[in-house]
Amino acid sequence: MGYDFITIGSATLDVFVGTDEANIVSVTNINRKLDFMSFPYGSKLDINEFSFDIGGGAVNTAANFANLGYKTSTIVKLGHDFQSKTIFKHIESKNIETKNIIKTDNEISGFSIILTSFQGDRTVLTHRGTNATIKKSEIDFDAIKNSKWLYIAPLSGQSAAILDDLSVYACKNNVNVAVNLGTTSIKKCAKHLNKTLQIAKILVMNLEEAIMLTKIDVKPDNLNETYSNQLIHPDIQKIFKTLHKCNGQIIIITDGKNGAYCYNGETFYKCENFESNIVSTLGAGDAFASTFVATYSKWNDIKKALKYAAVNASSVIEYFGATCGLLNYGEIEEKLRQKPDFRVLSLQ
Repeated sequence: MGYDFITIGSATLDVFVGTDEANIVSVTNINRKLDFMSFPYGSKLDINEFSFDIGGGAVNTAANFANLGYKTSTIVKLGHDFQSKTIFKHIESKNIETKNIIKTDNEISGFSIILTSFQGDRTVLTHRGTNATIKKSEIDFDAIKNSKWLYIAPLSGQSAAILDDLSVYACKNNVNVAVNLGTTSIKKCAKHLNKTLQIAKILVMNLEEAIMLTKIDVKPDNLNETYSNQLIHPDIQKIFKTLHKCNGQIIIITDGKNGAYCYNGETFYKCENFESNIVSTLGAGDAFASTFVATYSKWNDIKKALKYAAVNASSVIEYFGATCGLLNYGEIEEKLRQKPDFRVLSLQ
């Protein structure tokens, strides 16, 4: 059985907790600016929003591929517990093939608590569980071999050690590889990324991860230099050129409220966020990345893929839950018709 897309990564039961009493604290030094969510120490705060959903990079992206009309499967690992039953039912309900799910009786499935702020952004507290213990021996590589695309969502713990093995196998079998790296993979398993960084046809990460991987800081405006009025910060351009490894490779860096940037070895692209009412940003990155991959694979058009990705991500953030707002191609195109001025800028 062949697939258009097969994803691998995490699957979690997510609990969303929102309170208007969260504080956003910004800290700036000469090299960079960081934002922190904070709460009064030792306090008891009222919760304004509370809900459950299923998430995890592999599940979120598989749900999006399936919703866009592609034959999709996912490789995730589940324990024998309450979470696993709920996660499995959710995956089935999204029209995702479940035969490649790995099951174990002696480990706990993934679980996350998502703290959302009044700005709609979030901080995630996660128990990796089975998501961190995927072994090469547990994977049905024939399922990958018979897919057009392998989408590698962020892998954590010992699971990240299989990154290069997955990429090399896919490459040898003429399977296109898209990778969303994730912070844990970069922090703890950088040595397992070398071949993946060279093989990936599409490589996606957020700006924080890109800085971590390249060790190139993005300097804020100062008395002597102003960067904010430039289409793409010179340090981000430098990051792109450092990451780009081969002809035809596309790299995407998402930057929260600043939108996303893209580089294909010749041209830089800047895509603003598509206007929407922010409820929770969880899942926006997965929606953006997977929509870009799906759209680019269909039309081979970077600007179109960026616009479609921005629209789908903007819909997801209007809901609690990482997949509740996912749109199909027809719905994305309708939103773009309503805003004909939305465009992607480029720089060579």
